[in-house]
This record gives sequence, structure tokens and C-alpha cells, in this order.
Amino acid sequence: MSFLDILFVLTCVYNVRGDQRVYSDNITRILDGLLDGYDNRLRPGFGGPVTEIKTDIFVTSFGPVSDVEMEYTMDIFFRQMWVDTRLIFQGPIEILRLNNLMVEKIWTPDTFFWNARKSFSHNMTTPNKLFRIMQNGTVLYTMKLTISAECPMRLWNFPMDGHACPLKFGSYGYPTSEIIYTWKKGPILSVEVPKESSSLLQYDLVEQITSNETLKFKTGEYSVQVIHFVLERKLGYYLIQTYIPLIMTVVLSQVVFWINKESVPARTVAGITTVLTMTTLSISARSSLPKVSYATAMDWFIAVCFAFVVFALIEFAAVNYFATLHANRERRKRAALEAAAAAGSDEETTSLYSDYSTGLKKRMNSISYNAGPSRIPIFLQQGSAIPPDNILTGTSMIDKYARIFFPLSFAAFNLVYWIVYLTKDNMEPSRVNE
Repeated sequence: MSFLDILFVLTCVYNVRGDQRVYSDNITRILDGLLDGYDNRLRPGFGGPVTEIKTDIFVTSFGPVSDVEMEYTMDIFFRQMWVDTRLIFQGPIEILRLNNLMVEKIWTPDTFFWNARKSFSHNMTTPNKLFRIMQNGTVLYTMKLTISAECPMRLWNFPMDGHACPLKFGSYGYPTSEIIYTWKKGPILSVEVPKESSSLLQYDLVEQITSNETLKFKTGEYSVQVIHFVLERKLGYYLIQTYIPLIMTVVLSQVVFWINKESVPARTVAGITTVLTMTTLSISARSSLPKVSYATAMDWFIAVCFAFVVFALIEFAAVNYFATLHANRERRKRAALEAAAAAGSDEETTSLYSDYSTGLKKRMNSISYNAGPSRIPIFLQQGSAIPPDNILTGTSMIDKYARIFFPLSFAAFNLVYWIVYLTKDNMEPSRVNE
């Protein structure tokens, strides 16, 4: 490379650096001119027309939703745009793209979130704020926020319920006579929630409903923007963990109707076990819910299942009671006939006793006996409620009716329950009035 070539390259570099220095000097003068005499304590158009703040929200992460705390958390890009005529400029650039240091030098809206419990602005690695000024004085101010807001829930239809979780924001100190809030892209497009941004396990984010409100206080009327995030609960977890075990427990409690009434230990253990199982399931089902003072849809299902299990145990108590009562009546009848036959009172009594003995022998022939000299029936050796000196076999009439009535009643209850709660408007208690 010749000396002239090297001299040409150095001249070009010098000119470029000179142009950059001139360009940066021009921007610096523009900024200094904008801030000269600028009072960031006064809103744009102070004492004149109302300042309009246009907003929109981009949700980067939605969830989780806490039923116990009745709140939800999300990360958002919160954008605000307004016109400040004091910032109109002319220069070689149409948009001044500035960092967060400029935010403190000009006026910004005192926007706050009405129903937020906790919120903070991200500051890593520097404050996550975007600030731009257009030539016509339009200002764009964007920040990344994490917000935990309250979500009033009505759990009447839990777990087939839905909720509309609100997010409300507006000016803290300026009434509607000075500041109003509007949606930048209209009520529908101003809130964006990509599908990949939702990290919900128990809910589906169905839609977002936006609206404007005006709240009245003693200090004036304030413009408020409202977003309702409509959520519907997923039923799969509760089917697997609660409903199916409850149904199986009730079915198990009704199996004892096919066990002989003489097997007292077996039926008693089965009845008590199902009652204890139902108690455990009911306690675990409520552990993940707030301690509300009303009954939810799951509570009603648990209560009815518990009633079926308890009535199944009461049914066996009734069967055992009437079987014992019948056995005692037969024992007294046989003792009276034996006494009359032994006394030889008359031929009629002897004939009655002979008929009774013949019938008793026929019933005894239908029973299986253990091997051994005692020849005691098996069911009597297992602790029957019927006295050992009487033989009563067969199925109780109460058991026969219970085998039909209990399953049909439980099936009818399930049919009505699922039709009612799956077809009704489960958003009704907390639905937004559109």
C-alpha cells in the first residue's frame, strides 16, 4: 500500500469520526434544549386540555394462580404513550431512543395498580425501562413489571368453576379532569397473552376482557383501566385424586350386601373401613382450598358419598338386628313345642312338633358342616349373631332391596350431579358483566 493510499484511509476515518462527533453534539444540543426550562413537576398541558395516556400490555408470563391466597402473578411489559408539546424538536433523527436516565428528568404519569398486593420493576442488569421521544412530542415509556394481584374467587362450583381475575390501574393523584386513560390499540388488541406465556397447571386462560371505569372518591373521579383474565379450572386432577376414589369407596361399601348376614366380622370391618377411607379423602380434598364458610360442589359430592357409606353400615346393623330378633323368636317357639311334646299334652301338639322338626331337618340338610364329631355349621363357628341352637339361612329381605336401591340411587345422583355442574354457567358467581 502506497503512502497516498494510507493518507486517504486516514482522511476517511477522520471525516467519519468528525461526522459522528458533530452528530452526537447535535443530539446533545437537542436534549439540552428540550430540558432547558422544562419543569417535570407539571403535566403536559397543565391548566389546559386533559392529558390522554394510551396504554397497552404484553404478558410475558402468566401464573401461578393461588386458590388459598386468592391471587395471581404475572410478568408484563407495561407501555404508556402520551403527547408532551414541550418535547417537540427538529433534528437529523425522527426518534430519540434514550435510556432510563432520561425518565427522571421529564414528567411521567403516576400510574399505579389498584388491586396489586405486590409489584416491582425489574432492575437487572439495569432498570428494564424503554424511553423514546418522537419529533411531534409523543413519548413512549415501557417497563417490565412483576405483579401479584388479588383475584376474588367464588368457589361454589369448585372444581368445575371459573374466575375472572381483574387487573386495575390508573392515576394515583390526577382526576379525570386532568388525566384520562385509553387503550392504545383498542379494547381488544391492547392486551396480548401468547399461548406460550401461560404457565398454568390447574387453569386454562380462556380470554381477556378489557374495559374502562370511573371511580368516585372524596378527592374526585379517577379514570381506571380494567382487564379481566378469564380462567377455567381443569378437572382432570380432581377426577383422579378425589372423585374416582370416592366413587370406588361407595361401590366397595355396597359390595357387602352380597356377603352373608352371618359373616358379622367381615361386614363390620368392611363398613368401618369405608367410613374411615371416606373421612380421609374428604380431609385431603379440602387441604388445598381456603377455609370458606360455604359448601362447594365437591363438598356436596363428598357429603352424599359419605351418607351412602354410613347408610350401608346402618343397613347391616338393621339386618343383624332383625336376624337376631327372628332367631330368638324361633328359639322360643321351638322350646315351647319341645316342652309341650315332652309333657305329652295331646296329639295335636305332638303333630305340630313333628312338622317343625321335619322342616328344621330339611333346612339343616342344605348347610355344609365341618368334619368332626361336633358337626357345627361353619357360619356358627365364625361368630354368627344367630344363637347356635337355631339354624337360619338365606338372604335377608333388607339386603335384597339394598342391592337394588343403593346402586340405582347412587347412579341417579351421579347423573344429576354431573349434568348440573358440567352444563351450568360456572362463571356465573364471578363473571364479568360485559
